[in-house]
Amino acid sequence: MEDELYLGVMSGTSLDGVDIALMNFAGDRPRLMAAAFTPMPQEIRNALSALCSRGETSLAELGELDHRLGHLYARAINELLAAEKLDPADIRGVGCHGQTIWHAPGGAYPFTLQIGDANIIAARTGVTTVADFRRKDMAFGGQGAPLVPAFHQALFADPHRLTVVLNIGGISNISLLIPDQPAQGYDTGPGNLLLDAWIEQQRGERYDRDARWALSGRVNDALLAQLLDDPYFSQPAPKSTGREHFSPQWLQRKLAGFRDLAPEDVQATLAELTASSISRELERYPTDSQPARLLVCGGGAKNPLLMTRLSALLPGWTVAATTEYGLDVDYVEAAAFAWLARRRLNNLPGNIPQVTGASQPVALGAIYPAETQYEKSGSQYAPK
Repeated sequence: MEDELYLGVMSGTSLDGVDIALMNFAGDRPRLMAAAFTPMPQEIRNALSALCSRGETSLAELGELDHRLGHLYARAINELLAAEKLDPADIRGVGCHGQTIWHAPGGAYPFTLQIGDANIIAARTGVTTVADFRRKDMAFGGQGAPLVPAFHQALFADPHRLTVVLNIGGISNISLLIPDQPAQGYDTGPGNLLLDAWIEQQRGERYDRDARWALSGRVNDALLAQLLDDPYFSQPAPKSTGREHFSPQWLQRKLAGFRDLAPEDVQATLAELTASSISRELERYPTDSQPARLLVCGGGAKNPLLMTRLSALLPGWTVAATTEYGLDVDYVEAAAFAWLARRRLNNLPGNIPQVTGASQPVALGAIYPAETQYEKSGSQYAPK
């Protein structure tokens, strides 16, 4: 059987780096053939963090970051192709999510903005690239997010039991796969975003390895109640959120009455916020009449405190990492955008209207073709 290879490229709200998944869609089940991670250069990370926090920029800064990210994505792709001894012609398409710098689906003029010039990706890799996945869904009245439930349904749905796929990246999102019902999904709230921001502010570390710092602290119930009081948590789906809402500034406002709280106790409470906001959503779905499983992916799947708390808060659920079901926790989202690129290049819908709120299914993403080689014929150029 001939291989059907696509690449998915993802850099999320954690700003830690670029995930790339090489997927083979030949056969009955998609397979992850290879994967790679490229750390986000500190200078670019700092610029993106500042931009996402303040929501203001100059046209020059925006354009330069768009350009630099395009080159970063292209370099990461070329390094994976070289490592796997693949030619660009072996790859049918790249799906690049881009870097979200603002997501505002609920305003008077709803919009979302991802950067990372796909023209540069197509030019530098020689592979047709699909990008700008979210705005077509928004053009039809949707939130533009989450887009991964359709992929989760194709890969993880079980006709005999309730399955929820939970991605804990910077933001946490769930895909609800209920037998004999259409897939559902939405963002539950913060994932690693606030945990990472707090430890970086207090200790200069990018993330809390193995949750060691959080485990050294104690949950403050009063602060937890204050955090969970945010209106987003009671907002009905469809809904989506991001760094522009659950920002370090949001956390500072919530901490105004807790200035004497030890920093490690704040970290422990932020971990409990992530686990509690997720479990509150899943408690709505009874598990006494059917088995239920929670498949966790993203960086949070490697956080032992989050996984322990989810198991404790959801006693009726089997909690496991997606790696146990065939797809590495680090590359599920990247794999989803490889799948979405394939859908777009075959002119098939990639969204689920009941998930995003769009009025209809639509093919998502703009196509940036790999450049044809031209030769001069007289005064004109024509394809070779």
